[in-house]
Amino acid sequence: MKLNDIPHANWQLARRADRMNPSFIRELLKLTEQPGVISFAGGLPAASTFPVPAFQEACAKVLRDDGPAALQYAASEGYGPLRETVAAMLPWPVDPAQVLITTGSQQGLDLIAKVLIDAGSRIVVERPTYLGALQAFAPMEPEVVSVASDAQGVDMDDLAAHASGARLFYVLPNFQNPTGRTMTEARRAALSQRATEWHLPIVEDNPYGELWFDAPPPASLTSRHPEGCIYLGTFSKILSPGLRLGFMVAPRALYPKLLQAKQAADLHSPGFNQRIATEVMKDGFLERHVPAIRALYKSQRDAMLAALTREMQGLGLQWNAPDGGMFLWAQLPPGMDAIELLPKAVAKGVAFVPGAPFYAQQPDPGSLRLSFVTATVAQIDAGIAALAASIREHRQASPC
Repeated sequence: MKLNDIPHANWQLARRADRMNPSFIRELLKLTEQPGVISFAGGLPAASTFPVPAFQEACAKVLRDDGPAALQYAASEGYGPLRETVAAMLPWPVDPAQVLITTGSQQGLDLIAKVLIDAGSRIVVERPTYLGALQAFAPMEPEVVSVASDAQGVDMDDLAAHASGARLFYVLPNFQNPTGRTMTEARRAALSQRATEWHLPIVEDNPYGELWFDAPPPASLTSRHPEGCIYLGTFSKILSPGLRLGFMVAPRALYPKLLQAKQAADLHSPGFNQRIATEVMKDGFLERHVPAIRALYKSQRDAMLAALTREMQGLGLQWNAPDGGMFLWAQLPPGMDAIELLPKAVAKGVAFVPGAPFYAQQPDPGSLRLSFVTATVAQIDAGIAALAASIREHRQASPC
C-alpha cells in the first residue's frame, strides 16, 4: 500500500526518507534462514562467547542492590561508573566527561551524521566501507566520496585529492568491516599528520580492535590527535550485541552538541543494561574473557583459510588472511558477479555477502565477504566446499 492510498490521511514522506533503504545484509539474512544453509553472511559474534552466567549474577545483584535507580530514567551522558570504566579501558588518557554512552555504536554514527553533516557537504569514506555507516549518513544528503585503499590502509595520495573541504573522514583502521584489513603504523602516522595539516576531522570506528589474534594493532588515530577525532567503540563484540551499548569519545568542544542529539534521539541508553555491563566488567573480567574470544576466532579463521586453500584450487578465487576481527575478503575471477553467484551458493547450502553494497562509489561486483566466527570447523569445511562447487558451476554456465 502506498502512503497516498491510505484513506482519510495525507501522509507525505520527508525528502530524507527517500534516502533510507533496507540493509542489504538484513534482507540477505532472511534468505540464509532457510533450513540447512551454512551462513558466512552475517556480521554476528559467536553466541557461545556471551558470558551468560556473569550476566545472570549481575542482573540479580543490580536488581537487589540498585533496582529502583536501574529501572528509572537516567542521565543522557550515560551511567557514571560505566563512563569511568570506558575511560579506564582505553589505552590513552581519556576524561570520563568526554565519554558518551550510546545505544550501540550504530547510534553514534547517527548522532555524528545529525551534528556534522549538511545536505551537499562532502564526507570521505574508504573504498569499500561499513554499509551501516553509509546508511546512517545517507539521510543527511551528503556528497559521499570514497578513496582507494589497499592492504596497508587508506591510499594517502587519493585521500589528499579529496580531503579539501570535507566535513569528516570515516575510517575503520582495525580488522575493517568488510575487508578484515588493518591499517599499518606507517599509514596511521601519515594519516594523523596529514589530517592535522588539512584540518580534516576523523571519525575512527573501532568495533573489532580487541579481537586481535597474535598481536594488538597499532595505536589508534584518536590517541595521536584527540581533538581532531571522534572515537566509536562498542560492547557488542566483547560482551553481547543484545545489550545495545556502545560509546563515543568526543572532543570537548563537540561533546555538547552530540549530547543534545542523543537527548533528542532517545533520552538515554538503557540504564539497567548500563549497570549490568558495569557489574560484569568489574574486577578485570574482560582481561579474562576476551582472550578466549580471540582464541576461538583465530581457530575459525585458520579453518577457513585451510578450507579455501584446499577447495579453491584452480578456481581463480583470491582472498586475504586477516590478523583479527570477524571477516575475510575474497575476489572472484574476472567477469564473475558475486550477486549472481549468491542464489546458486544458497541452493548448495552456503551463503555469503556480496561486496558491492559496501561501496559508496564504483562497486566491485566480484568481491565478497566471508564471516568465519559463527560456524563450526565442520560447517566451515562443508560451506567452503559448497561455495567452491557453486563457483565451479557458475564458471561452467557463464565462462569468464
